[in-house]
Amino acid sequence: MAPKRVTSDEIARRVDASGLASRGVARAGGGADLPHGVATLALVGFAGARGWGAFAASPEAHDGAPDPLDRWSRRVIGALADALGARAFFPFGGPPHWPFQRWALAAGGVHPSPLGLLIDDVFGLWHSYRGALGFADAIAAPAARASRSPCEDCRGRPCLSACPVGAFTGEGFDAKACRSWLSGGQGGDCLTGGCLARRACPVGAEHRQGAEQAAFHLRAFARAGRGRTWPLASARRA
Repeated sequence: MAPKRVTSDEIARRVDASGLASRGVARAGGGADLPHGVATLALVGFAGARGWGAFAASPEAHDGAPDPLDRWSRRVIGALADALGARAFFPFGGPPHWPFQRWALAAGGVHPSPLGLLIDDVFGLWHSYRGALGFADAIAAPAARASRSPCEDCRGRPCLSACPVGAFTGEGFDAKACRSWLSGGQGGDCLTGGCLARRACPVGAEHRQGAEQAAFHLRAFARAGRGRTWPLASARRA
């Protein structure tokens, strides 16, 4: 007997049960440059507060070892892949460095923003991608969500003027300047409440990260690697 084919409803149900959020589906032939042998790619991540609670309650969040969120993502999304007969892909730990931003754009509902992050028409800048599930079969799923970028009608683009060190220019992100500010004793508001530029965006404000989540991400960024300037075309993750 042939194995039962996975449905989009089952994928969504299992992702929801894991504590994560379904973040759209990209298909082969849709300009998404999917990995070889993958016909359907289901993106998985955080959407607003969805996902953070599951991580915060996990062993990885409390064991004191490096990279707790990445390790949790590998465990949870890897288990989803095993249960669904899929391959797991992640936006960290490369090479290979998978093009998650292109995949997200192909899945729909998000657009480039002046900060270089993708903006979601519902969640604003308060979303991210923790991994993806790749299926060999073409799985029937709702069509990619068509939407118009909320940035097109934004007056004044406050996100570009809110950063105290001008790390966002509209053409790139000065990571070195941002890290210097955060580590120099002046970035307390950013470290406890989240990136000021991100917080200045009015889209999806009701989905803003809580203080614990914001502090986790900003402190992880401040510790990571040597500062450099990233062009907006780079595939950064939140």
